[in-house]
Amino acid sequence: MGLSLNIDMSSTAFIEPLPVIDFVQQLLNRDVSSRPLSDADRVKIKKALRGVRVEVTHRGNMRRKYRISGLTSQTTGELTFPVDESGTLKSVVEYFYETYGFVIQHTQWPCLQVGNQQRPNYLPMEVCKIVEGQRYSKRLNERQITALLKVTCQRPHERERDIMQTVHHNAYHEDPYAREFGIKISEKLASVEARILPAPWLKYHDTGKEKDCLPQVGQWNMMNKKMVNGGTVNHWICINFSRHVQDSVARGFCFELAQMCYISGMAFNPEPVIPPISARPEHVEKVLKTRYHDAMTKLGQGKELDLLIVILPDNNGSLYGDLKRICETDLGLVSQCCLTKHVFKMSKQYMVGGRNTVLVDAISRRIPLVSDRPTIIFGADVTHPHPGEDSSPSIAAVVASQDWPEVTKYAGLVCAQAHRQELIQDLFKTWQDPVRGAVSGGMIKELLISFRRATGQKPQRIIFYRDGVSEGQFYQVLLYELDAIRKACASLEPNYQPPVTFVVVQKRHHTRLFANNHHDRNAVDRSGNILPGTVVDSKICHPTEFDFYLCSHAGIQGTSRPAHYHVLWDENKFTADGLQSLTNNLCYTYARCTRSVSIVPPAYYAHLAAFRARFYMEPETSDSGSMTSGTIGRGGMGGGVGARSTRGPGVGAAVRPLPALKENVKRVMFYC
Repeated sequence: MGLSLNIDMSSTAFIEPLPVIDFVQQLLNRDVSSRPLSDADRVKIKKALRGVRVEVTHRGNMRRKYRISGLTSQTTGELTFPVDESGTLKSVVEYFYETYGFVIQHTQWPCLQVGNQQRPNYLPMEVCKIVEGQRYSKRLNERQITALLKVTCQRPHERERDIMQTVHHNAYHEDPYAREFGIKISEKLASVEARILPAPWLKYHDTGKEKDCLPQVGQWNMMNKKMVNGGTVNHWICINFSRHVQDSVARGFCFELAQMCYISGMAFNPEPVIPPISARPEHVEKVLKTRYHDAMTKLGQGKELDLLIVILPDNNGSLYGDLKRICETDLGLVSQCCLTKHVFKMSKQYMVGGRNTVLVDAISRRIPLVSDRPTIIFGADVTHPHPGEDSSPSIAAVVASQDWPEVTKYAGLVCAQAHRQELIQDLFKTWQDPVRGAVSGGMIKELLISFRRATGQKPQRIIFYRDGVSEGQFYQVLLYELDAIRKACASLEPNYQPPVTFVVVQKRHHTRLFANNHHDRNAVDRSGNILPGTVVDSKICHPTEFDFYLCSHAGIQGTSRPAHYHVLWDENKFTADGLQSLTNNLCYTYARCTRSVSIVPPAYYAHLAAFRARFYMEPETSDSGSMTSGTIGRGGMGGGVGARSTRGPGVGAAVRPLPALKENVKRVMFYC
């Protein structure tokens, strides 16, 4: 199958070139003269403006430009500075009036700091305007993301047409600099060969009408099927935080959900331990603890609450994160949140626990280099704080399969580490115990131990999918993390060294693949994108190394972005077809939906676990101070060693540990 390829044009957000006062009024969503700034306001303004370039407007045509480094702690009315060698002080307000004839109106506001510590330079906000054409690198809110996607989301044929028009408009063949360097840019897209890998057969429970299933164009559904190993929910409760959902609707939704879970193969008690109640979001902590206590009292000793069903408002701010933090690190309660819009739709695709489906090839032991001997598949990711959050830690997450030969259940560990540290610090570590002496541990060791506990066998092969690594850090990450894997294995038994395959997964690239013929129904899906399973491993890949592009998912809207897999180390000696097929097949085992997903599930789960762990951190309330590292929990799902700190290469300060996960939360894929 032939494909066209292009290096994609990106879209980004820019800061509106407004007067700084107007920008701040929009940021705080209120009139600036109404009341003094709170500490929270100052933090918000400082984060939004730090690093932004401004020009002054009080000197006529002389529009000198500065970069904002911070805000003054004093108000403009209180600020003074020395004007001569003897230290005579003059106020900023006086200086601007005497020098420029400018009367400062907002004296209760801080000034912008545009100098450094040695030579401070203060500018009142009202004399500054944001310079045009600056990329906005901070975090966008939901409304801004939606607006950006609406503008940039294009069907493949539209995007291809726009690219061709832009290349034609730029007329590179007439560019004198390109000519001088002997660079020729084709006006046609590069043509590459591609293959389409078949979808795998999926196994469901033998008591369902449909015992197995072959996905069509990357998707299928649960109708007439039962989960291959359904979970059990004997004891559950429901809390409704949405004022738009009446008690009768909440009860009806819970009944329908219980019925659907039962039909799908779960053992699900139709009756809650105590009746559902409604509550206000601001009382989340009190309500959760009271309701949990009431349910546990009714259940009596020796019984556990299996599930909390929560109905949330569609726009719920920090409620979701607060709820997950309280449930998973305080109460030890697995929760399933449902948005109001899904309650009214009576959506029946919510599932929890157990195993939804399994690859037919996995249970019939036909997956090359996985089925022949016990194999553990890892996924790892590091998520960094958004630009502007320079005191927050980075969070590393590692998940690993806990079943073989099925390879569908994954245990997860998370830890905080130094700000913007990409190497995962807690993969393997040693420390001195006052009683036991030299002790070793870390995420890899904990997950290898839990695999052996779950399967009764030690892994004889390791496949490690690593997400979030840029090309410039490939070999730094490989050297550090492969070494940690080796040490973790050796710490279990002296000669224990299972072969390792280390694969980097990348989604942040600009490569897009288009079908040669957008009207060929055999080459595109309903969205006009290339078919799921499309793989390219020549021409646009590395000339000597082992890498490939795989589009494992069906498009929904816009143009699909293929995942790029780069094999940095391969002791298992995978063929290109073997690893491509394994990766594509695993994409059909993702637990949260009946679709193949765009990146391999262990890497996806690691990303979800790291994202969830951000909710466990205490919110930042001041513009100073630092957050620092540690691991969640002890053993099993939460791994690590509680509150020990992490020190990365060149990192001086220890990192505050994340709160520990409760033991019963660790037993399930809590991050899903």
